[in-house]
Amino acid sequence: MISQFFVLSQRGDNIVFRDYRGDVQKGSAEIFFRKVKFWKEDGEEEAPPVFNVDGVNYFHVKVVGLLFVATTRTNVSPSLVLELLQRIARVVKDYLGVLNEDSIRKNFVLVYELLDEVVDFGYVQTTSTELLKSFIFNEPIVVDVARLQALGPAGLFMQGTKRMPGTAVTKSVVANEPAGRKREEIFVDIIEKISVTFSSSGYILTSEIDGTIQMKSYLSGNPEIRLALNDDLSIGRGGRSIYDYSGSSGSGAVILDDCNFHESVHLDSFDVDRTLSLVPPDGEFPVMNYRITQEFKPPFRINALIEQAGPLKAEVIVKIRAEYASSITANTILVQMPLPPYTTRVSFELEPGAVGQVTDFKESNKRLEWGLKKAMFLLNGLMSCILNSIVGGSEHTLRAKLTFSQESHGNITKEAGPVSMNFTIPMYNASRLQVKYLQIAKKSKNFNPYRWVRYVTQTNSYVARI
Repeated sequence: MISQFFVLSQRGDNIVFRDYRGDVQKGSAEIFFRKVKFWKEDGEEEAPPVFNVDGVNYFHVKVVGLLFVATTRTNVSPSLVLELLQRIARVVKDYLGVLNEDSIRKNFVLVYELLDEVVDFGYVQTTSTELLKSFIFNEPIVVDVARLQALGPAGLFMQGTKRMPGTAVTKSVVANEPAGRKREEIFVDIIEKISVTFSSSGYILTSEIDGTIQMKSYLSGNPEIRLALNDDLSIGRGGRSIYDYSGSSGSGAVILDDCNFHESVHLDSFDVDRTLSLVPPDGEFPVMNYRITQEFKPPFRINALIEQAGPLKAEVIVKIRAEYASSITANTILVQMPLPPYTTRVSFELEPGAVGQVTDFKESNKRLEWGLKKAMFLLNGLMSCILNSIVGGSEHTLRAKLTFSQESHGNITKEAGPVSMNFTIPMYNASRLQVKYLQIAKKSKNFNPYRWVRYVTQTNSYVARI
């Protein structure tokens, strides 16, 4: 049971506010944002997803830069409320097509109509996009996707050798095409968030993959779908390892520790041929969630070293190597490393000809940052980009000279690090789980929907000790 729901921008602007029960003060949105912005308890940099202020419980999730928040005075399950917030964001995105501040402001009537159907007097009624169609009567105002920020390679969907921009999926599930016809399409994402911890000598200490097969359907009539996965997919450890440096993408056994499926998935033939059959509901939903804790080939290798270079000086050397194929390019890489608290100045040295690399020393929290991003330039009046700095097989080195305000009297390696990385790699997945085929039941001879599949690997925690 929740008392209030509201959506805030990164600036703290209140975009949507709905009070369901009237038992929490009206200024809760301002109290929440002030608390999150200036969170300093226990030395944390960010506020936790759940906290209490003056007897009011605040729950929040961040989705594409927007804060989805719920408040309550009662003792409710935090995981339940956080899942509700995620589902509300998903439902709003299904109906609006694009989830951002502009689309919500333009469709505020539709958004409030959705909120009143999803939650009634603080109690959840439904979060199903398909069921809500019977109760929602406002049409979405489509936001011009041409003005949205380019998604880059991670926004590309594949169909054999064809590519379609990721903006094709930014359509409302209830709005028709401008010509009045509905384009029959289905989108499948295999999204993996990986966690890896390296020792100071480069060995893998822990490794884990949290993955999901996400689907978004624009098919009319809800036809049955058969989705086939790897033949050698197995569930449960069984004493085998999938750690194989020589293996190429798609080869070798795929072993999941555990997995769960959406309620619409039928598993009648899953044990026989690893095929899932389902009638997809409208909108975006997770077909399957899975977890892998066995060893796998990490996409990047990190080597970091910090050495004393004098009484008040030290030098840091960070090397990263992309272990994936040269045909794959990572979108954006950010390397961070905490430095000793008495560091006053840092000078950086990059490789000759380094393109699209930026460095910074965050003096407030004594943190070194090294970013390898798209390098943008103008060519004949057109914007182009260079991505050669983060292609597979490449290796890059950063040298940083540190100046201290006092002499270090202990082991300097204990006062610096670890090195952490954040990255996104499109069309790559560490588990090698693949969609072999996506079969859609034909309603007629001319029914041939577009099928788009995308693989994306992101970081959950990627850390190397010094």
